Amino acid sequence: MSRVLLTINAGSSSLKFAVFEGDTVSTEPVICGKIAGIGNAPIFTARDKNGALLDKGMLETLEVSADHDQVIARLLPWLETHHGQGSLAAVGHRVVHGGRDFTAPERISDEVLQKLETLTPLAPLHQPHNIAAIRAVANWKPNLPQIACFDTGFHHDQMRLAKRFALPRSLTDAGIIRYGFHGLSYDHIASVLPEHLGAQADGRIIVAHLGNGASMCAMKDRKSHATTMGFTALDGLMMGRRCGTLDPGVVLYLMQSKGMQAAEIEKLLYKKSGLLGVSGLTNDMQVLQNSDNPHAKDAIALYCYRAASGLAGLVPSIGGLDAVVFTAGIGEISALVRRQICDQLDWLDVMLDDAANTRNEVLISTAASKVKVLVIPTNEELVVAKACRNFLS
Repeated sequence: MSRVLLTINAGSSSLKFAVFEGDTVSTEPVICGKIAGIGNAPIFTARDKNGALLDKGMLETLEVSADHDQVIARLLPWLETHHGQGSLAAVGHRVVHGGRDFTAPERISDEVLQKLETLTPLAPLHQPHNIAAIRAVANWKPNLPQIACFDTGFHHDQMRLAKRFALPRSLTDAGIIRYGFHGLSYDHIASVLPEHLGAQADGRIIVAHLGNGASMCAMKDRKSHATTMGFTALDGLMMGRRCGTLDPGVVLYLMQSKGMQAAEIEKLLYKKSGLLGVSGLTNDMQVLQNSDNPHAKDAIALYCYRAASGLAGLVPSIGGLDAVVFTAGIGEISALVRRQICDQLDWLDVMLDDAANTRNEVLISTAASKVKVLVIPTNEELVVAKACRNFLS
């Protein structure tokens, strides 16, 4: 009987999953799917490797307010009856924060789980749900191997200066450093760059992971040299609901002059800012692009301005720029966002082919552009599945 591997990516209100054949871990999963709207009438979608929709009634008897634990408890037995004849050999999880202790995929134990829980304040939108998924699987099948794959891991070997804040050394030594995130996405892009750039794949590349969460990574030799996110996933670029880089004096002002408590400020910065806060409408880029509301246009303009500024700020870390790669939900789909960002980078000799950009082709720069611009889909699930396979072998 063949082995199959399950990957789980648990977010704040959604859960993505995929099932891979464990012996080959091809790029195409046997099953892939998503449960959206957890906590508020969850919606289930799943497809097999041929693209056919699978049983949509999996969640029918769940309460509208069903939480992650209830959803996962329903999903796991369903998957066991739908993944074919293979035997489930391991479950791999995307875990957002690994701190200093975890820089590579790790077999999950009680001790590992306890350490991951201590990092929850550094990733409050993600870490609790990552841990909840791990516990749900353990309750379902206690002896099933589970592997944690960390978004911070790809950045762990950056040079010392790229990791430091200008804070007292005692705080740096205590672990208040720049960790970086979206590492699984960057790991996948780094692995496929040779297919698109040949020998230039080891050159000076900046990858823009633009979605509801957004960051950029400057690579050389396909390794992380610098990234826009820092100690938490709140830092760096403007995002769907997160503010990105903010003068810390604003936080002090909100506390001292506006009387806001830490929990209020956390909610403001993580859930009420970004595209949602600036537009006053939504964090959905597609809805904003289709809107005539001037606040929607302002939100898109600020998103792109901050992205272009972030990209430019990474160039010194790799000594120049050979290529830019757009990936993730907005980066892969929004021609408008790519255009507005690249228009602000013409001084770097970045020139887009408008027709190719509109068609979402892989190469969207002109032949005359000194910097190649590409659109490459990310695949975090594949990275997790490969890590599981490596552990099993």
